Amino acid sequence: MKKVLSLIVVFFGLMTVTMAQTITRTDVSIFPAPEKGYKQVVIEVPHSSKDDSKKIEFTVGKMMEVDGCNHFNLMGTLEEKDLQGWGYSYFVFTTKGDVASTMMGCPDAAKRNLFVSGQPHLTRYNGKLPIVVYVPEEYEVRFKIYTTDGDEYQASEVRRKK
Repeated sequence: MKKVLSLIVVFFGLMTVTMAQTITRTDVSIFPAPEKGYKQVVIEVPHSSKDDSKKIEFTVGKMMEVDGCNHFNLMGTLEEKDLQGWGYSYFVFTTKGDVASTMMGCPDAAKRNLFVSGQPHLTRYNGKLPIVVYVPEEYEVRFKIYTTDGDEYQASEVRRKK
């Protein structure tokens, strides 16, 4: 009997942890189909009571073999578009694949595989709605979640003599 009771407690404990981290999958069929050469990527995050104290930063890029010492940046444009009639938005990333880099000479540095990405985009966190991004087929989207403790600070005024 103790074993059965222990198993039930463990089961419900695992269910509670799983439910607390559940991500509700949103039907993305309302968004347009990707154009030829593009794919649709969806960022879905769990809803929490503190969504307003979080931000999501996402960036589009791909793995590339680069030299061992320079910094690289994917050239491209991220455009936010309105999903007509729904009040939602989505993003489209366009690029020709050009990469900018610093020009340090490093002939002895070994090549490395690096995720080369465009400029990051910061957007609000919303666990109830997905962030939909259209990217060229050979690219991917990576994201970070930033959280604040809720503390708010006031900037200092600079007083000038008259």
